[in-house]
Amino acid sequence: MPFSIATWNINSVRLRLPLVEAFLAEHQPDVLCLQETKCPNDAFPFKRLRKLGYEHIVAHGQKGYHGVATLSRTPILAEERMDYGDVGHARHASVVIAAGVKKIRLHNFYVPAGGDVPDPAVNPKFAHKLAYLDEMRLLHSERERADGISSILVGDLNIAPLETDVWSHRQLLKVVSHTPIETDGLKDVQSKGAWVDLVRRHIPPEEKIFTWWSYRARDWEASDRGRRLDHIWSSADLAGDLTGIDVLRAARGWERPSDHVPVIARFGL
Repeated sequence: MPFSIATWNINSVRLRLPLVEAFLAEHQPDVLCLQETKCPNDAFPFKRLRKLGYEHIVAHGQKGYHGVATLSRTPILAEERMDYGDVGHARHASVVIAAGVKKIRLHNFYVPAGGDVPDPAVNPKFAHKLAYLDEMRLLHSERERADGISSILVGDLNIAPLETDVWSHRQLLKVVSHTPIETDGLKDVQSKGAWVDLVRRHIPPEEKIFTWWSYRARDWEASDRGRRLDHIWSSADLAGDLTGIDVLRAARGWERPSDHVPVIARFGL
Protein backbone atom coordinates (compact mmCIF):
# COMPACT_ATOMS: atom_id res chain seq x y z
CA MET A 1 0.00 0.00 0.00
CA PRO A 2 1.20 3.58 -0.60
CA PHE A 3 2.16 5.51 2.50
CA SER A 4 3.55 9.04 2.84
CA ILE A 5 5.06 11.19 5.58
CA ALA A 6 5.66 14.93 5.34
CA THR A 7 7.79 17.19 7.52
CA TRP A 8 7.51 20.98 7.62
CA ASN A 9 8.82 23.72 9.90
CA ILE A 10 5.73 25.90 9.75
CA ASN A 11 7.04 28.85 11.84
CA SER A 12 3.74 29.36 13.73
CA VAL A 13 0.93 26.94 13.05
CA ARG A 14 -1.83 29.43 13.91
CA LEU A 15 -0.39 32.16 11.69
CA ARG A 16 0.01 29.79 8.76
CA LEU A 17 -2.92 27.47 9.34
CA PRO A 18 -4.44 28.27 5.90
CA LEU A 19 -1.19 27.09 4.29
CA VAL A 20 -1.28 23.86 6.30
CA GLU A 21 -4.90 23.26 5.32
CA ALA A 22 -4.16 23.89 1.64
CA PHE A 23 -1.14 21.59 1.74
CA LEU A 24 -3.09 18.77 3.39
CA ALA A 25 -5.99 19.12 0.98
CA GLU A 26 -3.73 18.94 -2.08
CA HIS A 27 -1.06 16.42 -1.05
CA GLN A 28 -2.91 14.34 1.58
CA PRO A 29 0.09 12.73 3.31
CA ASP A 30 -0.80 9.98 5.75
CA VAL A 31 1.20 11.79 8.42
CA LEU A 32 2.36 15.40 8.71
CA CYS A 33 5.04 16.40 11.22
CA LEU A 34 5.22 20.10 12.01
CA GLN A 35 7.98 21.96 13.82
CA GLU A 36 8.22 25.42 15.35
CA THR A 37 4.49 25.46 15.99
CA LYS A 38 4.90 28.28 18.57
CA CYS A 39 1.64 27.25 20.17
CA PRO A 40 0.68 25.91 23.61
CA ASN A 41 -1.33 22.70 23.48
CA ASP A 42 -4.58 24.29 24.65
CA ALA A 43 -4.47 26.73 21.71
CA PHE A 44 -3.51 24.21 19.00
CA PRO A 45 -6.04 24.14 16.10
CA PHE A 46 -7.11 20.52 16.64
CA LYS A 47 -10.67 21.01 15.42
CA ARG A 48 -9.86 22.51 12.02
CA LEU A 49 -7.17 19.92 11.27
CA ARG A 50 -9.36 17.01 12.33
CA LYS A 51 -12.00 18.20 9.87
CA LEU A 52 -9.49 17.46 7.10
CA GLY A 53 -9.23 13.81 8.15
CA TYR A 54 -6.30 14.09 10.56
CA GLU A 55 -8.19 12.91 13.61
CA HIS A 56 -5.14 11.66 15.51
CA ILE A 57 -2.86 14.47 16.69
CA VAL A 58 -0.04 14.67 19.20
CA ALA A 59 0.95 18.25 20.01
CA HIS A 60 3.88 19.22 22.21
CA GLY A 61 4.08 22.97 22.37
CA GLN A 62 4.74 26.07 24.40
CA LYS A 63 3.74 29.69 24.08
CA GLY A 64 5.59 31.64 21.41
CA TYR A 65 8.54 29.27 20.98
CA HIS A 66 9.60 25.88 19.65
CA GLY A 67 6.92 23.18 19.53
CA VAL A 68 6.24 20.09 17.42
CA ALA A 69 3.03 18.35 16.33
CA THR A 70 2.30 15.10 14.53
CA LEU A 71 -0.94 14.75 12.57
CA SER A 72 -2.03 11.29 11.44
CA ARG A 73 -4.92 9.88 9.44
CA THR A 74 -4.49 6.53 11.20
CA PRO A 75 -4.63 5.81 14.95
CA ILE A 76 -1.65 6.64 17.13
CA LEU A 77 -0.81 3.56 19.18
CA ALA A 78 1.71 5.15 21.58
CA GLU A 79 3.32 8.53 22.19
CA GLU A 80 6.31 9.98 24.02
CA ARG A 81 7.94 13.36 24.50
CA MET A 82 11.61 13.85 25.37
CA ASP A 83 13.40 16.96 26.67
CA TYR A 84 16.74 16.59 24.92
CA GLY A 85 19.27 18.94 26.48
CA ASP A 86 17.15 19.13 29.66
CA VAL A 87 16.15 22.81 29.35
CA GLY A 88 12.36 22.52 29.22
CA HIS A 89 11.93 23.08 25.49
CA ALA A 90 9.14 21.40 23.48
CA ARG A 91 11.29 20.03 20.66
CA HIS A 92 10.50 16.31 20.34
CA ALA A 93 7.56 13.94 20.16
CA SER A 94 7.43 10.35 19.00
CA VAL A 95 4.43 8.24 18.06
CA VAL A 96 3.85 4.65 17.01
CA ILE A 97 1.54 4.16 14.04
CA ALA A 98 0.54 1.25 11.82
CA ALA A 99 1.35 1.52 8.10
CA GLY A 100 0.11 -1.50 6.22
CA VAL A 101 1.49 -4.56 7.96
CA LYS A 102 4.26 -2.56 9.63
CA LYS A 103 4.42 -0.65 12.87
CA ILE A 104 6.56 2.47 12.76
CA ARG A 105 7.92 4.63 15.55
CA LEU A 106 8.06 8.14 14.14
CA HIS A 107 10.29 10.74 15.82
CA ASN A 108 9.50 14.40 15.16
CA PHE A 109 12.42 16.71 16.02
CA TYR A 110 13.07 20.43 16.13
CA VAL A 111 16.79 20.69 16.89
CA PRO A 112 17.92 24.05 18.35
CA ALA A 113 19.19 26.54 15.78
CA GLY A 114 22.21 27.41 17.94
CA GLY A 115 22.37 31.19 17.72
CA ASP A 116 24.86 33.11 15.61
CA VAL A 117 28.26 32.37 17.16
CA PRO A 118 29.59 28.80 16.65
CA ASP A 119 31.49 28.69 19.94
CA PRO A 120 29.96 26.82 22.90
CA ALA A 121 32.26 28.65 25.33
CA VAL A 122 30.63 32.03 24.63
CA ASN A 123 27.27 31.05 23.16
CA PRO A 124 24.95 29.00 25.44
CA LYS A 125 22.55 28.38 22.54
CA PHE A 126 25.30 26.71 20.53
CA ALA A 127 26.36 24.68 23.57
CA HIS A 128 22.74 23.52 23.94
CA LYS A 129 22.67 22.48 20.29
CA LEU A 130 25.79 20.35 20.68
CA ALA A 131 24.40 18.80 23.88
CA TYR A 132 21.21 18.02 22.00
CA LEU A 133 23.19 16.17 19.32
CA ASP A 134 25.03 14.23 22.03
CA GLU A 135 21.73 12.87 23.32
CA MET A 136 20.44 12.11 19.84
CA ARG A 137 23.41 9.76 19.36
CA LEU A 138 21.70 7.37 21.78
CA LEU A 139 18.68 7.00 19.48
CA HIS A 140 19.13 3.78 17.48
CA SER A 141 16.89 2.94 14.55
CA GLU A 142 17.24 -0.81 14.98
CA ARG A 143 16.57 -1.01 18.71
CA GLU A 144 12.90 -1.98 18.42
CA ARG A 145 13.14 -4.22 15.39
CA ALA A 146 12.96 -7.34 17.60
CA ASP A 147 9.48 -6.15 18.62
CA GLY A 148 8.52 -5.64 14.98
CA ILE A 149 8.73 -1.85 15.07
CA SER A 150 10.54 0.09 12.34
CA SER A 151 11.73 3.68 12.78
CA ILE A 152 11.51 7.01 10.99
CA LEU A 153 13.09 10.28 12.15
CA VAL A 154 12.00 13.57 10.61
CA GLY A 155 12.22 17.24 11.34
CA ASP A 156 14.06 20.50 11.20
CA LEU A 157 17.48 19.32 12.36
CA ASN A 158 18.95 22.79 11.74
CA ILE A 159 22.10 21.33 10.18
CA ALA A 160 23.00 21.05 6.50
CA PRO A 161 25.51 18.17 6.59
CA LEU A 162 26.77 17.88 3.00
CA GLU A 163 28.60 20.38 0.81
CA THR A 164 25.68 20.17 -1.63
CA ASP A 165 23.21 20.94 1.17
CA VAL A 166 24.24 24.61 1.13
CA TRP A 167 24.57 27.26 -1.54
CA SER A 168 28.29 27.75 -0.79
CA HIS A 169 30.26 25.25 1.27
CA ARG A 170 33.32 27.50 1.47
CA GLN A 171 31.42 30.61 2.54
CA LEU A 172 29.33 28.83 5.18
CA LEU A 173 32.02 26.79 6.93
CA LYS A 174 32.02 29.25 9.84
CA VAL A 175 28.27 29.87 9.81
CA VAL A 176 26.03 28.04 12.29
CA SER A 177 24.25 25.08 10.63
CA HIS A 178 27.23 24.13 8.43
CA THR A 179 30.26 24.28 10.74
CA PRO A 180 32.34 21.08 10.90
CA ILE A 181 31.49 20.41 14.55
CA GLU A 182 27.78 20.40 13.61
CA THR A 183 27.99 18.51 10.33
CA ASP A 184 30.32 15.89 11.81
CA GLY A 185 28.02 15.64 14.83
CA LEU A 186 24.92 15.03 12.73
CA LYS A 187 26.70 12.46 10.59
CA ASP A 188 27.74 10.71 13.80
CA VAL A 189 24.14 10.69 15.03
CA GLN A 190 23.15 9.07 11.74
CA SER A 191 25.98 6.54 11.82
CA LYS A 192 25.63 5.53 15.48
CA GLY A 193 21.88 5.14 15.08
CA ALA A 194 22.12 3.19 11.82
CA TRP A 195 19.84 5.73 10.16
CA VAL A 196 19.39 6.00 6.38
CA ASP A 197 19.14 9.52 4.94
CA LEU A 198 16.14 8.92 2.66
CA VAL A 199 16.37 12.26 0.85
CA ARG A 200 19.93 11.49 -0.23
CA ARG A 201 19.03 7.90 -1.00
CA HIS A 202 16.55 9.21 -3.57
CA ILE A 203 18.43 12.34 -4.72
CA PRO A 204 22.15 11.82 -5.45
CA PRO A 205 24.57 13.56 -3.03
CA GLU A 206 26.12 15.37 -6.00
CA GLU A 207 22.87 17.30 -6.56
CA LYS A 208 22.14 20.43 -4.55
CA ILE A 209 18.94 20.42 -2.49
CA PHE A 210 17.63 23.17 -0.25
CA THR A 211 14.61 23.22 2.09
CA TRP A 212 15.17 26.64 3.73
CA TRP A 213 15.75 30.15 2.40
CA SER A 214 16.27 33.13 4.69
CA TYR A 215 13.62 35.83 5.06
CA ARG A 216 16.49 38.33 4.77
CA ALA A 217 16.93 37.74 1.04
CA ARG A 218 15.15 40.31 -1.09
CA ASP A 219 14.51 37.72 -3.79
CA TRP A 220 15.01 34.25 -2.33
CA GLU A 221 14.40 32.51 -5.65
CA ALA A 222 16.84 34.58 -7.68
CA SER A 223 19.64 34.47 -5.11
CA ASP A 224 18.87 30.81 -4.21
CA ARG A 225 21.06 30.93 -1.09
CA GLY A 226 19.40 27.99 0.57
CA ARG A 227 20.27 25.16 2.94
CA ARG A 228 18.90 21.63 3.49
CA LEU A 229 17.90 21.80 7.14
CA ASP A 230 14.86 19.49 6.98
CA HIS A 231 15.47 15.75 6.98
CA ILE A 232 13.77 12.35 6.73
CA TRP A 233 15.69 9.30 7.97
CA SER A 234 14.61 5.69 8.47
CA SER A 235 15.73 2.33 9.74
CA ALA A 236 17.34 0.18 7.06
CA ASP A 237 14.30 -2.07 6.56
CA LEU A 238 12.19 0.86 5.30
CA ALA A 239 14.78 2.28 2.92
CA GLY A 240 13.99 -0.31 0.28
CA ASP A 241 10.30 0.63 0.42
CA LEU A 242 10.99 4.27 -0.47
CA THR A 243 9.34 5.21 -3.78
CA GLY A 244 9.96 8.94 -3.89
CA ILE A 245 10.91 12.22 -2.24
CA ASP A 246 9.23 15.54 -2.96
CA VAL A 247 10.77 18.85 -1.86
CA LEU A 248 8.04 21.45 -2.41
CA ARG A 249 10.25 24.38 -3.32
CA ALA A 250 7.27 26.35 -4.63
CA ALA A 251 5.91 26.62 -1.08
CA ARG A 252 8.60 29.18 -0.25
CA GLY A 253 6.83 31.53 -2.66
CA TRP A 254 3.35 31.17 -1.15
CA GLU A 255 1.68 34.15 0.49
CA ARG A 256 3.14 34.77 3.98
CA PRO A 257 5.21 31.59 3.78
CA SER A 258 7.39 29.79 6.26
CA ASP A 259 11.09 30.07 5.48
CA HIS A 260 11.09 26.25 5.26
CA VAL A 261 9.25 24.11 2.70
CA PRO A 262 7.55 20.73 3.14
CA VAL A 263 9.45 17.53 2.35
CA ILE A 264 7.47 14.38 1.61
CA ALA A 265 8.68 10.76 1.63
CA ARG A 266 6.56 8.18 -0.19
CA PHE A 267 6.68 4.46 0.48
CA GLY A 268 5.19 1.29 -0.91
CA LEU A 269 4.53 -0.86 2.16
